This record gives sequence, C-alpha cells and structure tokens, in this order.
Amino acid sequence: MTDPSPNSKLEDTLTPILDVERIEEDFYRGIATPNGRGRSFGGQVIAQALMAATHTVEPERANHSLHAYFMRPGDASQPVLYQVERDMDGRSFATRRVVAIQNGKPILNMAASFQLQQQGRGHQDDFPADVPGPEGLKNEHQLAEDHADKLPEGYKAFLRWNRPIEIRPVGTFPPFDMTPRKGEHYRWIRAKVHLPDDPALHRAALAYTSDMGLLGSALVAHGLGFASKEVKVASLDHALWLHDDFRMDEWLLYTMESPWTGGGRGMTRGKIFTRDGRMVASVAQEGLLRIG
Repeated sequence: MTDPSPNSKLEDTLTPILDVERIEEDFYRGIATPNGRGRSFGGQVIAQALMAATHTVEPERANHSLHAYFMRPGDASQPVLYQVERDMDGRSFATRRVVAIQNGKPILNMAASFQLQQQGRGHQDDFPADVPGPEGLKNEHQLAEDHADKLPEGYKAFLRWNRPIEIRPVGTFPPFDMTPRKGEHYRWIRAKVHLPDDPALHRAALAYTSDMGLLGSALVAHGLGFASKEVKVASLDHALWLHDDFRMDEWLLYTMESPWTGGGRGMTRGKIFTRDGRMVASVAQEGLLRIG
C-alpha cells in the first residue's frame, strides 16, 4: 500500500519502482514502495522479479511469459531481494527462475521465459465490439469523488491515491454499482507519464498493471467488490503471456472476466489490446475468495 495523499508524486516514480539494482551476480534488489506501508502490491513484486530476470538475459530475447506464485505477504515499507537462477539458454528460448525474499523468507517465486523475436503465422481474438475509447470516460479518482457519499472512508482514500497508472473503467462496477453481472468488463489503462524507449521496461510496466483489479471480476458476478465488508481476497498466483510489443504510456484496453468461483477461490482471466486492435497480452489469475 502507499501514501493516500493525492499530492504524492507516485506517477514520477514508476521507472525506479520497476527497475532493480544489481547487488552481485544474479542477485538484485528492488526498492520499497514510495511512502509504502502494509502489504506489498503483488504487481510490483512481479514486475521487479521480471526485471531481475531480464537483466540476466541477452537484450535480443524478449519476455513472452511468466508464472508467479504468491507465498507470503510482502512488507511494502521494505526493499525486496531477488535471486535469479539461469535454468536454460537455448538457441531460441531462455528460462529463468526468480525468488523474491524479505527477512530471509521467500514471498514469491516466478518462472519466466524469453524468446528471440521470430516470424510466424498468426491469429487473435477480435477487439471487443462497441467499446468506447478512453476519451470522455472518468478515471477512478474522478469516480470516487462522484460517489464519495456511498464509499467507505478507507476505500475512498484508496481510490484517491495518485498511483502511477491511470485506470478508466468502461461502465460502472463495484464499488460504484453493486449489480451482479457476468461476462467481460473493460477498463482502459496507461502509465501517467512518458516511459523510456525500452521494450523490457514497458513489459515490466504491464506486468505491474496486470495485477490491478483482476480479482474484482470474480466479485462482480456476486454483486460484491473489494470494499465489501464480508469479503476477503488475496492473489494466489498470476500468469502473463506477452504476445507482441506495445507502449505502456499509450492507452491499452484490459478486458476481464471470471469463468468460475468455488471452494474459497476465484478464477479470473484477461486480455489486453492496443487501440488499433492488436492483442498484445493474456492474463490469468486465481485468488483466495472468502465471503461471509
């Protein structure tokens, strides 16, 4: 978690949040969340783990997938140590394993695969029909102000945080509209400031953002949201497949849905498109979902 002050300059800190410092061979350190307290944001740990792995791979090899398991809650006020294992360097692919460590214990482990760019036949899902562009849509901060009288104080403060990513939901969902609904829902996402021309950094930025709100799609089907008092949620694992290059400082459409919940867990998945219709990423996540 981070400082809820709307005047904090978190949008200026995305690049240092994502990158990591080399401590020695195959050991890296990621900074604590600026003004952080409480539990670490899982997307930040994933993104830093990905950058640690990326630093051990030839620049020509781009990350195309990662699979992460959350093991313990991290401390947002403390830095994280990342240990990288170089499992394989082949002619086309390289694989890495990363363990994120705080206070001598692992909080996340992740496997990532990298590939030399190649040509091949392709197809993709279609860009969702009739989805309005981000222009004219309100972001989460503006929606929080519009619904201030209906929101719990803690969640209102959360929505007012000056996070480095801007999110503009398409339509209204919890906590603004608690109507149960299934199927896909959408949000436009982008970094608030221009990022350097480094494709690896943009991929880490998307890994960071892909953990924002995805489990909420499992709650929407039951007319619940993160602010609901009877709900306890936590990410268990997270998988991301990166299909093509993109810029995280340009608008991307994030589609989300939940095909199943049960047994105290919820399954969610997502797709990410550029504005010109290219499908550049797929996401899947399972989370703890306890109600009552």
